[in-house]
Amino acid sequence: MKHMPDQGEQTIYRISIKGTLDPCWSEWFDGMAVTAQESGVTLLCGPVRDQAALYGLLVKIRDMGMLLLSVDRIDAYSAETVQ
Repeated sequence: MKHMPDQGEQTIYRISIKGTLDPCWSEWFDGMAVTAQESGVTLLCGPVRDQAALYGLLVKIRDMGMLLLSVDRIDAYSAETVQ
């Protein structure tokens, strides 16, 4: 049986976008960790309070004209590997 977050629990997401962003964009993306990879991909990782907040992040990515590569929900048990 999979663990489903309750209403008070945040879910951790890893969002991959094409292009390089500086870590200073973290505040713009609601405090998510912003990590640029050598491959030209930027990872946004961190907790998201609910689906509305997730869609808000995706709208910001769209509005910046960045290509969304993937959105992954990270299992709470593997959250230590996000950073």
